[in-house]
Amino acid sequence: MGIIVGLIIGAISGCIAGFLMNSGGGWIKNIILGLVGGFVGSFLFSIIGFHATNIIGSIITSVVGACVVIFIGRKLLK
Repeated sequence: MGIIVGLIIGAISGCIAGFLMNSGGGWIKNIILGLVGGFVGSFLFSIIGFHATNIIGSIITSVVGACVVIFIGRKLLK
């Protein structure tokens, strides 16, 4: 996957996760959140044996990972 496609998927998944978790932020925060969420989601899904094979799978993986990152961040900063 190219860098541009990765950034677009990161932005989309970060926006979706921010909306689902009611977390405000700008585009840069959403891109970073989506990219970090992609790593976290890939790790979590690989533990249970799932792997993303297309763009939709990558977005779902990134959204789940970003939601986990938001949840953990809220618990740590509380």
